[in-house]
Amino acid sequence: MNHTDATNHNKLSVNPTATGVLFTDPAMNEDLYKCVHCGFCLQACPTYIQTGLETESPRGRLALMKGVNEGRLKINDDVTEHWDMCIQCRACEDVCPSGVPYGRLIEETMVQVAKTRKSSVLKNAITWLLLRKILPDQVLLSGLMGVMRIYQKIGLHRLVSAVKMLHIIPGNLGSLHALMPRISDKFFSANGQVYHVFGEPRATVAFLSGCIMPLINEAEMRAAIRVLTRNQVKVIVPEGQGCCGAIHSHVGDLNKAKDLARKNIDAFLSEEIDAVLSSSAGCSTRMKEYRDLLQDDEVYSNKAELLSSKVKDINEFLYELPIDPPKGRLEANVTYQDPCHLAHTQKIKDQPRELLKLIPGLNLIEMRNSDRCCGAGGTYVITQHQMSLKLMEDKMDAIQDTDADIVTTANPGCWLQMKQGSRKSNKSLKVKYITDLLDQSYQAENETIPGIEKVRKVFNQSIWEKEKLELRSQWKNRTGDRRKRRNR
Repeated sequence: MNHTDATNHNKLSVNPTATGVLFTDPAMNEDLYKCVHCGFCLQACPTYIQTGLETESPRGRLALMKGVNEGRLKINDDVTEHWDMCIQCRACEDVCPSGVPYGRLIEETMVQVAKTRKSSVLKNAITWLLLRKILPDQVLLSGLMGVMRIYQKIGLHRLVSAVKMLHIIPGNLGSLHALMPRISDKFFSANGQVYHVFGEPRATVAFLSGCIMPLINEAEMRAAIRVLTRNQVKVIVPEGQGCCGAIHSHVGDLNKAKDLARKNIDAFLSEEIDAVLSSSAGCSTRMKEYRDLLQDDEVYSNKAELLSSKVKDINEFLYELPIDPPKGRLEANVTYQDPCHLAHTQKIKDQPRELLKLIPGLNLIEMRNSDRCCGAGGTYVITQHQMSLKLMEDKMDAIQDTDADIVTTANPGCWLQMKQGSRKSNKSLKVKYITDLLDQSYQAENETIPGIEKVRKVFNQSIWEKEKLELRSQWKNRTGDRRKRRNR
């Protein structure tokens, strides 16, 4: 891609006859002009750091928005390529002294881009199918991922990668195929299941399953639930929930994002809960901002406000609980990667680190620029593949400098990106969620407590007997739809 600077290149020519307002909301227009061009955002922006171009900085992108808003520029490919390059990590918001809500501005800008973008019929059809039909439907998505799992299991993925037949096709298909994540042997399902605790629970929470995470992180999600129940937290996984809508917001499909928000609001508010938890920083950010997304919805604005007030990142919740410190030793050097939306939008930076410090034997080593984006960013790895790879390589270099055995994070996009980076660079690095390490430490306690396994086995058998009776009842009352069976 040819990156250009709007101030010194005629590619972004001023058009005095252009008409059209980017933002119709007066409040957003006011927010746009809060930028005082101080430049604090420049060294926080990963794409500016990579390119050194003003148009690839938040300040430059805001200038383009102003140009369109004032009729000096039209929304065309020359302008939108710079907005497309934005990874929407929102690091700029963290350092902006004027309080420019860049995240909301770029989201609304992408809505207007989506309306004017000219793409081929095939590309539009694929985008519509993936984002509008498959991603929001967990049954269709599970089916697609199941096919991909078979593709990996029978060795076709390794064969196609080895012969590099896809690299002859123009585009990034070959590179993307090589970075395909391993699909979980089992999927996690949201079927209204309840995970109980010994005695009286300290809290009752609803757990977000989401869309992609239950298909690639089934074991990790179960580890998170074990950590919660180990700390006397009753966990409900509401039926009827789904994708949080973050990806749709990033690509400018706010209408679909709002539909998904309403669906989740109905699902989660149907339960008597103290909090809604997510193991995905991107998802918890989107759900905390449902109040902004649906503020003009007469039916859902108050419901959105209520749900947003209950949403917590799982690490935030565990820290505030507080958890019972695990006693099992984990002798390992560990570094932590701050997910963008956890650090920059939710301002959750210390809590994950404090949880890690509770684990005996664990040596936490800080990496440089731990909160700089790793390049995942939802669909960014597909739409801006080369920039995504550059950011991933920088992150892997920072991790390598720590000599850590394990890198831990709190977002599936980061988890995937660092898994792929480790595989691509042939580094023997384990990638874990914080809750994985907490669970591992709790499990290690069993080795030092005589008879605990026997007690646990008896308890688990008792619970299983109850579940078997419940499953038999469901089987007798089945309607023939296999999707409604519980996945235990």
